[in-house]
Amino acid sequence: MTKDFFDVVNERTSIREYDSSAKLSKEELTELLEATVKSPSAWNLQHWHFVVITDQDAKERLLPIAYNQKQITEAGAVVAVLGDLEANKNVDEVYNPLVEAGHMTEDVKNILSGQINGAYKNGAFARDAAFTNASLASMTFMLAAKAKGLDTCSMGGFNAQKFVEEFKIEDRYIPVMLISVGKAAKEAHASDRLPLDQVTTWI
Repeated sequence: MTKDFFDVVNERTSIREYDSSAKLSKEELTELLEATVKSPSAWNLQHWHFVVITDQDAKERLLPIAYNQKQITEAGAVVAVLGDLEANKNVDEVYNPLVEAGHMTEDVKNILSGQINGAYKNGAFARDAAFTNASLASMTFMLAAKAKGLDTCSMGGFNAQKFVEEFKIEDRYIPVMLISVGKAAKEAHASDRLPLDQVTTWI
């Protein structure tokens, strides 16, 4: 299935009621995530990690953590998007292949590495970068899902600390949002957007 990008953008809505009988395969979810990881990120450090929850028992454990939002248990899957607080550790893995292929010099890699590790000495920067870049990936995931005829709902309303404890998340990662994904059982209620001139300044 392929759709015009602007159709995808205009059709995407936040769906909270899902057909619980519509299961998603690992292959379907993998295809969405393969598109997701092509999202842009600062220094190409790819500050994201995904916890894909398809097991019904795991969804039931997640339900109270997400304040009993029913899409948690009804959707085909819930993807927890985590931000990487230590994305600077990805430097060698990201840049060494570029150096080996001749696309980047060792000197340039070392300069970038110095900049990155200097920035990551600031914990506030690391946290902001984790949220910003993981959020970019989240939007890609939701648009990819819509392009494949699926629906999503992004959720910031959950207890992040309890999620970390329940699902044994490493200290390296911080929960950014939960995204339900599946087949809609009911259309979203009507919504509108603020006028463009209200949210735009031209200079």
